[in-house]
Amino acid sequence: MAVAIVTGAGSGIGAATARMLSARGDRVVCADVRLDFAQQTAGGLPDALAVEVDVSDSSSCERMVEDAVHRFGDVDAIVTCAGIEKHGAGHEFSEEDFDRIIDVNLKGTWLSARSAARAMINRGHGGTVVMIGSINSMVGNPGASAYCASKGGVLMLGRTLALDWAQYGIRVNIVAPGVVNTPMSAKSLADPQKRAKMMEKTPLGRPAPPEEIASVIAFLTSDASSFMTGAYVPVDGGTLAAW
Repeated sequence: MAVAIVTGAGSGIGAATARMLSARGDRVVCADVRLDFAQQTAGGLPDALAVEVDVSDSSSCERMVEDAVHRFGDVDAIVTCAGIEKHGAGHEFSEEDFDRIIDVNLKGTWLSARSAARAMINRGHGGTVVMIGSINSMVGNPGASAYCASKGGVLMLGRTLALDWAQYGIRVNIVAPGVVNTPMSAKSLADPQKRAKMMEKTPLGRPAPPEEIASVIAFLTSDASSFMTGAYVPVDGGTLAAW
């Protein structure tokens, strides 16, 4: 059975991914900055471990992987779902908020992926890394300069690490969700005007449940995608096709 780490597993896409990977037989490490949220997800799974992680801290990421290896003996995959967002006009946005978004979304993706890749390399086998980008890895969004910058960075980070790690048999792919019905987007989706604006840009006319993103992640962490690396995979209801 494969061992998969999922960051941001306490809610949204991360929780849905942890459940889906577990359902197919993976042993799952549910990692989240909120340990109680991670425990809630892991508690509903047959063979899972909950760990607390601050993905912006290298030592925390190293401990996460060490805990996974100690419990399950290996690491075969990591899915970097941990992320945050905050909106505001670029000229009004605080330096502290900008730094925090970059630290979690971009640096945190690198640190968590790096820790897992080191374990895979040290144990002499390949593995898979799936990074959560966004449609905003490719297109801008007013009032989201820090978030868009972080997700644009995730795209190029993933493509470059795919080249760095191919020699070790480690595949790296980037999933790009569009509008997804998660706690992060719940407030906007609950506002009729904001929801209508978001759906205008989504040809399928609805937000995705987290499970629809998780199913693509499950594919990318399986042998069915064994010749895919460095790919950017939009799961966006047609948004980028219509842009």
